[in-house]
Parts: sequence; C-alpha cells; structure tokens
Amino acid sequence: MKKRRQEEEDVLCCCEYINRHGERSHVAACCCDCEDLDDVCDRVFKREPQNPESLSRVAAVISDRLRVPWLWGGAQKVDPSIIPPLLVLPVLLHLAAVHPLLGVLVLTILPVLVLWYYYFTHRKKGQTLFFLSLALFSLAYMYYLFIIEVLPRGDVGPFQVAVVTVGVLFTLLCLIQTKRGPGIVRPNQESLPAPLSGGRPYVKVADQMGLSQEAELNRKNWCHICEVSRPVRAGHCRICGVCVLRHDHHCVWINSCVGQANHRSFLLTLVVFLLTSLYGISLVLRSVCPAQNVLIALLYCPGVYEDYSTALCFTSAWYCTMVTGGLLHLLLVQLINISYNVTEREARAALRDRSGRRAFWGLVVDTGIYSRGFRGNWAEFISPAGDRTSHFSTQTDVVAIQ
Repeated sequence: MKKRRQEEEDVLCCCEYINRHGERSHVAACCCDCEDLDDVCDRVFKREPQNPESLSRVAAVISDRLRVPWLWGGAQKVDPSIIPPLLVLPVLLHLAAVHPLLGVLVLTILPVLVLWYYYFTHRKKGQTLFFLSLALFSLAYMYYLFIIEVLPRGDVGPFQVAVVTVGVLFTLLCLIQTKRGPGIVRPNQESLPAPLSGGRPYVKVADQMGLSQEAELNRKNWCHICEVSRPVRAGHCRICGVCVLRHDHHCVWINSCVGQANHRSFLLTLVVFLLTSLYGISLVLRSVCPAQNVLIALLYCPGVYEDYSTALCFTSAWYCTMVTGGLLHLLLVQLINISYNVTEREARAALRDRSGRRAFWGLVVDTGIYSRGFRGNWAEFISPAGDRTSHFSTQTDVVAIQ
C-alpha cells in the first residue's frame, strides 16, 4: 500500500515539473522564489555593478521555468528562442500596414535583424530554434491571414483555397520527413556497401597498401569528437555535434543537418514550399490589386493603403516574396550542386584549399572529384540505392575484385 502511494506521489501533474535542483515545482510559481533575481533587482536599485554569475543563474532559472502544461510527464520545457518570432512577426507586419513608409522601414529592418541573429548564432556554433520557429510560424500565420483577410473578399474560390491548403500540408509533411535525420555515422557502423550485381565483393584499399598509407587513411577519416571512422564525404557538424553521412550543410531553418538520408526530402520541401508560396502570392495580389499585372502590382499598386485590411495583405505578400526569394536562391544553389555532385561542405573546403573552380557566376564550386556527368549525378541523387554506395570512392577507400 505504501509503495502504491509513493508511486502516485511521484507522478507529475500536467502543471508540475522537476526543476534544475531536482525538486518538484509548479508552473504557477514561475515568478516566485528566485534569490538570484532578487539579487539582480537589489543591485539595480542600489546602482551597484551586476554579478555576472547572478545574471547567468537568472537566465538559467528563466529557461528552466519557461514551461507549458503537458498531459504526459508534467509541464514541458519551452526553448526561449521559439518565442520572439511569435511576438515580433505579427507586430511588425501590422505596423507595416499602417503607412507605406513604415512598410518600407519594417521590410528593410526585418531581414537585417534575421541576418544579424544568424551570424550571431553561427559564430557561437550553438543550436537555436529561432529560425525553425520563424519558418513554421510564418507559414501558419500567412495561411491564417489568407483565410481571414483574403478569402472573405470573394476573389478566391474553393479550388484555390484547396490548392493552397494542400500545398501547406504537403510542405509540413516533407519537413517532418526531413527532420527524421540526415544520416548519422554510428560507431561500429557497417563500413562496406552491398556487393555489386555481378557478385564481386569489396576489399579495403588499406589491405593492399603499406602500413604508412593505411595509418594516413585512418588518421584522415577518424573523428576525435565522435570517436568514429567516417566514410568518404561524411563530415562532422560542430552545431549538431555528430558526424553526418554525405554532409551537405547545417540548415538553420530546419535546425538540422542536410545529409545523405534527408537531402532528397529537403529538396522536395523547398520545391513544394516555393510553388505554394508563389501561387499564394499571385492570388493575394490579384485580390488586392486586380487592375494590375501580378509582377507590376508588387511594385506599384495605387490605393492599396487606403484600407487597412488590403494594406495588411499587400505587406504580407511582400514578406512572402522576400522569403521566397531567399529560398529560391537556396534551391538554385542546391540544384547546381547536385548537377555537379558537390556538397556545400566540399565546396567550402575546395575554396579554402584552392582546389576547385567556380561555375555559374560563383554559385557553385566544381571540385571535379565525384562528378559522373549531369545524368549520372542526378541518377545517383534520386536513386535510393545510391545511399549505400555514394559515400564510398572506388579510388580511395574500396575496390572491387576483378
């Protein structure tokens, strides 16, 4: 009976959690009982210099107590970087709809703030959910404004709404698939792919080389952080802290690396989002500025600021256009890289070592190492069977017995 009562007491309510001291606490006490916060406020009132340790502890307390009630396992912790996009984006878009000059100012400041925060976090090599939160909330908020502001105007029919809705849902499904993982190098991972269709087995080149060459190969492929031997084209991500198969880059917009396992779904996410965004922008501009061509309406739409709802739709269309332009550039770079069978990580290394040449006005760096021609590169990228063999080089790591 005592054991059962103890187990019932250990079960957390949806509003309870275990704090950083290992004690049972409640979300209602989030603003109470914080000696470090009292010390900081006391020093402010006394005009005394702040103690850096107290400030860091206050930040840790706020991060630990920022939780939401959850049905299973008690109140769940919320990353503070999720919150700013939820507050800043609606405020700035509504502010931009007040006056054209405010619109120009807001739409100029917003990308500058995002770029500044990107370089700030990129320099620290730390993970943040800010960009993923901004991406998801932008998608949800733009769809919300489309339903609330554009649909009642009567210029959009059920078919157009259905197309936009399917595009948004398909984008989310592709993003979920991308977030399942880039393909992490595991300790004791099988080092060789399946035999070729002809049945010829693989052998390690190290078995046919001298000890010095074998030692050099092992030293080059060994990751001292993950303590694993990396296959060819795998790389260590300092942000995620893992080694990724065919590592392309770390994408802050999905808060994950893009690698061998999720590169195809990442590309599909970009394509579906861009198609949905372009179609939605055209519908909004046709609704708020029907007398103008879509491309002209984005630059010149007289009288759009006479009505606040119309101005909000126009401002949101401009915001979507800016996001679409950035992702269109990313998609273009990805398509060219795949055509040359080059990853972003390899391109940066080639520029650093001056071993590659620029192509397409500097959008891609051709290393000339793994390319099999345009059709061969795309066949390798699209084929799931390429996952087993793409990270092996027949010239450096393995050879087939003739």
